[in-house]
Amino acid sequence: MTTPGCQNVTMAKHPESAAHQEAFRRLKEIRAEALEHYRMARVLHAQRQNMIHSLTEEGFSQADIARELGVTRQAIQKMLA
Repeated sequence: MTTPGCQNVTMAKHPESAAHQEAFRRLKEIRAEALEHYRMARVLHAQRQNMIHSLTEEGFSQADIARELGVTRQAIQKMLA
């Protein structure tokens, strides 16, 4: 069952002013930047995990690494998970 009057409703297209075009251009630019930041954050997270794993394999304790980074040992455990 559908609500009466909701079938095949077409929204009127808003006239595109230069300001609207600029706003959408900027919105797309910001979205692209956000996606790039997200991608870089994932790469950096993986690098950090690899380095922490390497340090623990070399004999450094999680507490030593945490102290150097200024975080808790539990934070290091989460980074290694």
